[in-house]
Amino acid sequence: MAGVIDEIGASVDKQWLGKEVLCLTRFGGQADQVVAPIHQIFEKPATLSFEAAAAIPVNYLTAYQLLVAMGSLQSYETVLIHNVGGGVGLAALEIARNIGAETYGTASKGKHEFLKQRGLDHAIDYRTQDWQQELLAMTEGRGVDLISDPIGGKNLKHSYQSLSNTGRLGMFGMSTVSEPGIKGKLNLLKMLVQTPFFHPFGLMNANKGVFGVNMGRLWHEHKKINVWMQVILDGLEEGWINPHVDKVFSFEEAAEAHRYIEERRNIGKVILVP
Repeated sequence: MAGVIDEIGASVDKQWLGKEVLCLTRFGGQADQVVAPIHQIFEKPATLSFEAAAAIPVNYLTAYQLLVAMGSLQSYETVLIHNVGGGVGLAALEIARNIGAETYGTASKGKHEFLKQRGLDHAIDYRTQDWQQELLAMTEGRGVDLISDPIGGKNLKHSYQSLSNTGRLGMFGMSTVSEPGIKGKLNLLKMLVQTPFFHPFGLMNANKGVFGVNMGRLWHEHKKINVWMQVILDGLEEGWINPHVDKVFSFEEAAEAHRYIEERRNIGKVILVP
């Protein structure tokens, strides 16, 4: 979230009072008043609106952890970003472009032109094309060096098969089970059955790696996160990071905002404003 500090604890430097900031919260961020520890709060650059600032922490830190901290993406490598039109996807695209890697991305056809304008090298329409076949055709059967996968289930199997030698698969979500109600529960059971098992011997023989990312489980690593955030804030100043806010909803429209995301209509971040 992003806002103005109007009260501080006794142990906090008084210079923070009144500052415009962005921050991470585990829960409770969709509120007009938020309490957060000081190590999860960062000063907002003056050039950013509050809406753009709120689009940064979760998206860009997740993307940085996926591509840089754990994915070790290099300038001579290739990366496939699933759901590249989403908030984390666009953040990952900017980071990959800054590194100099060749980028592939899956998104619905209506988002391709926008994504190419943002620098995506190769777009694949996952709704009308077999993304795995398209990717292998584009790479002459080699696959790519890094894949970010927020989908889960059987898609992980296809992602793993699409890695080159020394390739890495980063998992950070399960959008296949995002639907509410009974259908969502059935999709969860289906996803559990279809999720592949990665054995260490198989990974060793294939020269491949698999890892997971969950920012919600990294609250104790605030020193590390502060280092990552500084890289992101430097990127803002240098101009290679430009958070994209797709649409802003009022708090009264919160249900509509969540529906908008669930229907995958957004390109980039959706923001709630009190």
